[in-house]
Amino acid sequence: MGNSERSDDAGKGRVAHSLVPVTGRDPEESGRSATPLELLFDLTFVVAVGTAATHFAEMLAEGHPVEALAAFSLAMFAISVAWINFSWFASAFGTDDWLHRVLTMVQMIGVVVFSLGLPGMFHSVEVGGHLELRMMVLGYVVMRIAMVVQWWRVARGSRDFVSVGMANIRWTATAQIGWIAVGFAHLPLSVVIAAIIALGALELLLPVLTQGSAGGTPWHPHHVAERYGLFAIITLGEGVVGTVASSGELFGGAVGTHWSGDAIAVVVAGVGLTFGMWWTYFLTPFGDILVHRRRRGYLFGYGHIPLFMGIAGAGAGLHVAGLYLEHHTELGPVPVVLSLAVPVGLYLLMVYLLHTLLLSAGDPFHLLLISVTLAVLAVAVGLSAAGVGVAACLLVVMLAPFVTVVGYETIGHRHQRQMLDGLAVRGD
Repeated sequence: MGNSERSDDAGKGRVAHSLVPVTGRDPEESGRSATPLELLFDLTFVVAVGTAATHFAEMLAEGHPVEALAAFSLAMFAISVAWINFSWFASAFGTDDWLHRVLTMVQMIGVVVFSLGLPGMFHSVEVGGHLELRMMVLGYVVMRIAMVVQWWRVARGSRDFVSVGMANIRWTATAQIGWIAVGFAHLPLSVVIAAIIALGALELLLPVLTQGSAGGTPWHPHHVAERYGLFAIITLGEGVVGTVASSGELFGGAVGTHWSGDAIAVVVAGVGLTFGMWWTYFLTPFGDILVHRRRRGYLFGYGHIPLFMGIAGAGAGLHVAGLYLEHHTELGPVPVVLSLAVPVGLYLLMVYLLHTLLLSAGDPFHLLLISVTLAVLAVAVGLSAAGVGVAACLLVVMLAPFVTVVGYETIGHRHQRQMLDGLAVRGD
């Protein structure tokens, strides 16, 4: 509802953000962008991602890579799915009336509760024998109950989306019953793991089960692309956090007067890597692609989960490197460099994979770029094995995303323009 309409309603004695039917938004609405409410909602996920990355780094530094990866993967999967569910719904049905705002606040409470459960889950994985999921499940269920109410509003307010709304209510409620059983019933660990895999698959299939195709709701291509870009930036913030965490004691702790070569290298590598990853992500015009590839919405939406994991993992890797340089880890130099190189490689591979699959067009030049990128990461690991200092190896890892940046700025932008022109001609 526009500002003038709300002013008229207020003059008639109604509240400024009075209830309106949830009928779906125009997927071709001009100038659609993220709302202040969506940005506020994202802030709660800063806490969730930061908590997951910090505990991942600490477990890696303590020499538990398998356990750390398992706990981090579970945490980032749940975080990503929760954020994705809200963001796609808000793109299609966001009304900004008072009930929508209140339900968003409830979801934010759920995110905070979920985040408070992450330390217990990480600790239980490290200790072994059971999984402590109660607080995480409680927070997740609170988020999803709010979404059930949102879908009820859709089913009640829009004839076009009654079946979609009711299907979301049924399947979302079914999934939550399963999560409650996993979190609160005393089940054998093997059963819990199997149930998590099954319920995770159900969460990924919910859009297919409820709306059939990616065009089943009126989401806005450019709005969705912007929202994902903003979440990528939030996750990239972990790179900055990891840089600060890894260089604090190297600069003399609270005094901050010790300017060592390692400290300077860590700062340059951390900020440079974060900047390069940001630049790389925004080379792909996802919004323009989704306009013509609306049916690839699922691929775009859920294909970002490993990409987000790679970004957050890179921040954790920087933290691990700092712990190593401060002599607070059981790891040797090669595992330390790998803890950064692997997530950076995952992130860059996913950027290329999404570009290729969304455009349905391969590019031999991309194969060259990704090969050189992986070679740079391999060189960094090789140098650490040869005895080169970890700080210097971090600087080599920092160069990996800039292979793509240089390739795009010199040659790749013309290739991409040709792909986009062909896409516009072919349509979806």
